[in-house]
Amino acid sequence: MPRNLLPVLSLLLGTLFLFLGNGLQGLLLPVRGTMEGYSNEVLGLLGTTWAGGFVLGCFVAPQLVRRIGHVRAFSGFGAVICLNVLVTGIVVDDVAWLTLRAVTGFCTAGTSMIIESWLNERATNESRGAIFSLYISITLMGVVGGQLLVGVIDVSTPLLFMVCGILYCVAILPTTLSTAASPQPLKRVSLDLPALYRNSPVSFVGILMIGIANGAYGTLVAVFAAQAGMHQATIAVMVSITLFAGAIMQFPAGRLSDRMDRRYVLAALSGLSAVAGLALVLFEPLNVYVIIALVAVYGAAANALYPIAVAHANDFASSEDFVKISGGLLLLFGIGTIIGPTLGGPVMTHFGPYALFGVTAFAHVVVVAHAIFRSRRRAPISSAQKDNYTTAPSAMAPLATPESLMLDPRAPADGEAR
Repeated sequence: MPRNLLPVLSLLLGTLFLFLGNGLQGLLLPVRGTMEGYSNEVLGLLGTTWAGGFVLGCFVAPQLVRRIGHVRAFSGFGAVICLNVLVTGIVVDDVAWLTLRAVTGFCTAGTSMIIESWLNERATNESRGAIFSLYISITLMGVVGGQLLVGVIDVSTPLLFMVCGILYCVAILPTTLSTAASPQPLKRVSLDLPALYRNSPVSFVGILMIGIANGAYGTLVAVFAAQAGMHQATIAVMVSITLFAGAIMQFPAGRLSDRMDRRYVLAALSGLSAVAGLALVLFEPLNVYVIIALVAVYGAAANALYPIAVAHANDFASSEDFVKISGGLLLLFGIGTIIGPTLGGPVMTHFGPYALFGVTAFAHVVVVAHAIFRSRRRAPISSAQKDNYTTAPSAMAPLATPESLMLDPRAPADGEAR
């Protein structure tokens, strides 16, 4: 273990358990909700309310942290999340679930921003890249590990809700018991939509559409799989394979986008996602292996889009505007994840479970069309002028916060240590 990572091990351990809980709860609720007979609209709103609470938390949580401090705020947010998931397992009611899910999203934004600011405070200019990469890997492992728990424990009992509560409790301990000094106050979040569009119309439209597709898929894919007749263990494996396929695809896709016009790479990957989605809609395969194969292709292409779109936006931005542009796009992605599940639920009700991929295909076709259109209106920049491609947490895991961008090696350094 490199010595420069030792100061942040406790924070990364807390991050692992936090995302284990996030991954477990994110898949458990739609699977259990389907079993309880909740409508597709309600199941879609589980994602809408969570994403809405998360985006709101990015704006409001910094003010709360300034008032009560990092440790107390983190403990409070974590305790509320833990209480929410336990109450969710006791009170099986759709209105209660939606309300608690919104509060959980809000508190998750707060806990994530605090952990990310703490990591940033402990990172030096030399260790920031390693810490950022490790942070991304841990979020992915946590989400996948939590999802796989759905495949080994019966979702019809309250046991998984209790396991989830335990995970959140453990996540609180490393940070609250840490002797590290509190970091600087969280930075205020802003969202300037006109400026984002002027900087890069392709990234603006692309990120919004990617958010819609990822929000619909991430919330409702378990509902689709259950209604298609899959067992809960198979659902967990399928969703995890999708994330791993996306993680693997990010590297070759990113390197390719460094060598050619990123808009063509966005168009090609979005086209592949659309084709995989349309194949599911048109043929409605019943064979589990065919479904998993098509969903894996979809996930590999769809989960590689976000960081390429961000890199394209930063190609046209100055280095000092990196955090502002990337943070704005992250919040725009969050807005898309609010819209996606809201649309996906009613569409599945009217046209069947496979229609979920009709929603994602539509969003990806828009990305294809707009990227090709803009490639005719704006000349590409040279490879030497391009921003370096870097993987992004939000590509595969629940939303990251703008605070995480300060860990990105592309962010301006403010001295030897932050």
